[in-house]
This record gives sequence, C-alpha cells and structure tokens, in this order.
Amino acid sequence: MGKWIKIGIIALAVIFLYRLVAGSYNNMVSKGEMVTKSWQDVESDYQRRLDLIPNLVNTVKGYADFEKSTLTAVIEARAQATQVKVDANNITPEALKNYQAAQGQLSSSLSRLLVTVEQYPDLKANQNFLELQAELAGTENRIKVARNKFNETVKEYNTYVKSFPRNLFASMFGFAPKTYFEADEAASKVPEVKF
Repeated sequence: MGKWIKIGIIALAVIFLYRLVAGSYNNMVSKGEMVTKSWQDVESDYQRRLDLIPNLVNTVKGYADFEKSTLTAVIEARAQATQVKVDANNITPEALKNYQAAQGQLSSSLSRLLVTVEQYPDLKANQNFLELQAELAGTENRIKVARNKFNETVKEYNTYVKSFPRNLFASMFGFAPKTYFEADEAASKVPEVKF
C-alpha cells in the first residue's frame, strides 16, 4: 500500500509541475501576442495619419501663394516615416526610438503646416480642409489611445514574466521583457514663445 501512495504523490507532483510550467508558458505566449497586437494597433493608427496627409497636402496646394517649403517638409517627413518599420515580434528600444523619431519629425512638420494655415483665411474656411483637419485631430487622439493601450499590455506582460517563479520559466523559454513606448525627449522641453 505504501508503494501506491508514493507513486500517487509522485504522479500528483508531476501533474502539478506540468500544469505550472505549461500554464505559465501558455500565459506568456498569450500575453506576448497581446503586446504584438497592441503594437499593430499603434502602427495602424499611425498609418491612418500617413494616409490623410496626401489629401491634406493636395488641399493646401490649391492655394498658389502657400509656402512651398512647408509642404515639402511635410511630404519629406511623411516619406521618411513610411520607411521606418518595427517588427512587432522583436520590439527593441532602438527600433522604437527610430520609429518615434520619424513620427515626431512628421508631427513637427504637420504642426508647422497647421500654424502656417492660420495666415490663410480662405483655406481655413475650406470645407475639405476643415474635414481633413478634424480627421487628423481624431487620428492623433486614436494614436494616443493606442500607445497607452500598448504600454498597458507591455506592463501586464512584463509583470507576468518578471514575477517569481515565472521569471525562471521566462528565461528558460526565451521570454524577455518588452520595451515601452516612451515620450519623445522633445516633449519634455518647454517650447519657447516669442512675441
């Protein structure tokens, strides 16, 4: 009878360990996939902004005396932003920094464009321009929400893979902590206003 008890205890221990390892592994895979999906949502919203820009530029181009250098800067920044890609399965701090720099350059160019538009009352009143401007503002909000959601899923994933005893399984199976989407360094600087 004692032999069967030992076998039963060993069997229960094996089942417990299997469930612990398999459950941890499957949860890490699931949480990793949520990070990947959240990043793809961020990229999708940035792509929406990239898709709106040609229409915005074409609407503004219709005003002959509009500053060509401003339009050129927006077009060039958009082209550069489309070249920078981040692999959703391998999000590194360097890749995110490059991606954010390109998107920041585009945001800066768009801001200059919208400030310049203030000098053109006819353009500010143009219905197409107003609709595009509203869509662009909505898209910027969507980007912010998607970045926040991405950071939430990264936090959940990182907390899971760093917690004991899962951190042992994470290192054993190659699950490393993910990188957060951080604010651009320029965002922390107070803009200089001159009158």
